[in-house]
Amino acid sequence: MLESTALLTDQYELTMLAGALADGSDQRWCSFEVFARRLPGGRRYGVVAGSGRVLDAISRFRFGDAQLAALEPVLDARTLDRLAHYRFAGDVEGYPEGELYFSGSPVLTVTGTFAEAVVLETLVLSILNHDCAVAAAAARMVTAAAGRSLVEMGGRRTHERAAVDAARAAYLAGFTATSNLEAGARYGIPTTGTAAHAFTLLHDTEADAFRAQVAALGIGTTLLVDTYDITAGIATAVEVAGPSLGAVRIDSGDLGELARQARKQLDALGASSTKIVLSGDLDEYAIAALRAEPVDGYGVGTSLVTGSGAPTAGMIYKLVEVDGRPVAKRSSAKESRGGHKGALRRHKPSGTAVEEVVYRTAPEHGEHDRTLTVPLLRGGEPVGAAATLEQGRQRLRDGLRSVPWEGLKLARGEPAIPTVFV
Repeated sequence: MLESTALLTDQYELTMLAGALADGSDQRWCSFEVFARRLPGGRRYGVVAGSGRVLDAISRFRFGDAQLAALEPVLDARTLDRLAHYRFAGDVEGYPEGELYFSGSPVLTVTGTFAEAVVLETLVLSILNHDCAVAAAAARMVTAAAGRSLVEMGGRRTHERAAVDAARAAYLAGFTATSNLEAGARYGIPTTGTAAHAFTLLHDTEADAFRAQVAALGIGTTLLVDTYDITAGIATAVEVAGPSLGAVRIDSGDLGELARQARKQLDALGASSTKIVLSGDLDEYAIAALRAEPVDGYGVGTSLVTGSGAPTAGMIYKLVEVDGRPVAKRSSAKESRGGHKGALRRHKPSGTAVEEVVYRTAPEHGEHDRTLTVPLLRGGEPVGAAATLEQGRQRLRDGLRSVPWEGLKLARGEPAIPTVFV
């Protein structure tokens, strides 16, 4: 893990700091808001993920000798001296992990001097845009899976560092486990894995490969049966492991038809408790199409770690208040709303969410309203105990249960609930 996050930024943030130091505006009190003007195409809701990682990254935003040396060709001595003593001492508030968000939701607000807050833009956005995109895709897959297990296995399809945090975002969204051992060690996520086709090809026969795997991992293991002929592979798997074999995995072909055939064959062989796991370029749409098939679990890789067509959440980091005065960009194409904001969500008595209310002055709080924005840092220090990953998982489960059923559809449409600005 990186000791310093200071250079995970863009040069223009530091040159803006240099300009502010030159004219004395560096100490003006500012609020920067992170929000998405719109949800990615096809998305009906967003999922907040990575806010805990943001707080950790801010705590490690320090300029040591190595970082300052790298910046000497770029910055003047005054700016370098300010960075040498940089410590974020402002406030951060926002939506907790696992919370849903919608168009215009103030997902995170960073308040402090301009010098403190402006330099965090890229760091904050790089984490939230990645983690929220993966979590939203994962949540859609969890809904499509309808209670069946999901394993994240996309480490080979993305950057090695991104893979670890993609696994975390997927687990937050309800995935069962990950194949990524670093994610397991760092975040306490359950890990799983058995064998690839290479292990079968290594051996002279499929039976030899299955015997070796069962000897090493026990009969509860999952045997990959599609290296050669699937029907023959299932027969060999049950012959080797017996009818108590844990599971078979199918990684290619017409997965729905193959699952039906596999279930029929397993039952005929007396392996009625043996589960069927599918993998191979699955996304939420493929998983939904398999809902009626006799499938017990899925392994998902590429589509998950790339956000299933939406690799970024589209969040931006905008200055919305200076010395208590609202400021806003007026461009018709990229308009923003000024002022430091909070948010609450209104619900029917049944618990169904009806609208997101974003406000500068808190409106009257109804019986079924829930405040969304919570303090995360005050004076640069964490507020309360850090939220756990399990708390985030439960928060998302609760949030999805509150979404109107139309909002859980995979079809394109408006956000699940509207955002109202007051």
